[in-house]
Amino acid sequence: MADIPISTAAAGDVQKWVTLAGKERLYRTMAALHDRGIQAEISTSRPNALARLHELIPAGSSLMTGASATLKEIGFESELMSGNHPWNWLKPAILAEKDPESQQDLRRHSSISDCFVGSVQAVTEAGELVIASGSGSQIAAYAYSSPRVIWVVGGQKIVADLESALRRVREWCVPKMEELTRASGRPDLGVVGKLLIFEREMAHLSRNVHLILVEDMLGF
Repeated sequence: MADIPISTAAAGDVQKWVTLAGKERLYRTMAALHDRGIQAEISTSRPNALARLHELIPAGSSLMTGASATLKEIGFESELMSGNHPWNWLKPAILAEKDPESQQDLRRHSSISDCFVGSVQAVTEAGELVIASGSGSQIAAYAYSSPRVIWVVGGQKIVADLESALRRVREWCVPKMEELTRASGRPDLGVVGKLLIFEREMAHLSRNVHLILVEDMLGF
């Protein structure tokens, strides 16, 4: 597939990228995800999605999270930051490490955490996932190294096909990421360095890969 140049989306396209999927589309996508080895389910609300994370992540697990507006919006990040949770969240120790090489080593080690939680930028009706990342630090865990992966995904991220998924990333998600990081004073963090197209999970890998589709607008 030819590369799609990064551009600002036209007004009509913006509406397409932020339209919440109806129930029929949600259930069709869930079935397609199951066919690709991903344990998918539909959650009716943000509180329900947060509750499911508690049910899916075993107490005592080492836990890493990717940068995710979705996790903030459902309240998972604030819960982790409060310390009132039953897991060993690895991110605080990573951010506290000031030596660049040591911090890099901690990030690499986090890719084999017991559980890695995050989101994706697009889900096709055929069950393919597209994940965009600056450094790629979460991609290794998503693709292979973490034994338990959980994605929480807003219903507006469902698109028709893989070409639409890539267009959603480049025309909607990338400009939003750039906008947010410019506001934070770190525009370099809005640059996408890696894209992962997740086609399926092979049964012989014996991993637990789970996706929660939420009937709500979450993230971008």
